[in-house]
Amino acid sequence: MSTSLIDQLFEQIDGAPLQQISRQLGIGQAQAAGAVSAALPLLIGALGKNASQPQGAQALFGALQQDFSGTGDIVGLLGSVLGGAQSRQTDGAGILGHVLGGNQPKAEAALGKATGLGGDKAGQLLKILAPIVLAFLARQMFQNKGNGALAQQDPTAQLLGSILGQERQQAQQQGGLGGGLLGAVLDQDGDGQLGIGDLLKIGGGLLGGKR
Repeated sequence: MSTSLIDQLFEQIDGAPLQQISRQLGIGQAQAAGAVSAALPLLIGALGKNASQPQGAQALFGALQQDFSGTGDIVGLLGSVLGGAQSRQTDGAGILGHVLGGNQPKAEAALGKATGLGGDKAGQLLKILAPIVLAFLARQMFQNKGNGALAQQDPTAQLLGSILGQERQQAQQQGGLGGGLLGAVLDQDGDGQLGIGDLLKIGGGLLGGKR
């Protein structure tokens, strides 16, 4: 079974980028690792939900192609994001608003409680990660021809929606803190929705940085 996009992205963040994020948030690296590993399924799952409709997939595909296909590596982009550079590629707040929409406050609060970051730092983390997630997806689609899961075929909005849908489903099936957050934040009907207390139990090993 191929490594999921979420796992691939976490591997790229682990190391120097993670150290930068932990310093920016003023937390230990282990807590930062746990928080990032919980936030990535939430962000990619939310993108998968958005891309489950053809118009959503097309809008995301267009944004990746237009704004992120030429983005450099994660270390360089992270430096721009943390340095306050103003561009579409670094506008974490704007990207997050599009990705999570009306679920953004709920997502920040749930991530903050489940990881011990608090809502403000959780929101800051999501804003840092949002541009990185989109840049990573763009590189998978347009720059890694023949390598990434998204580049095995000619890139299309339909392919993007399909792959992200699979990632969302896999994250929820695997459970853990990230999958639990994803279900709790994005489940609109409330069937089987996890409460914050359940998420805190799931996140019991969070300080070890485990998913």
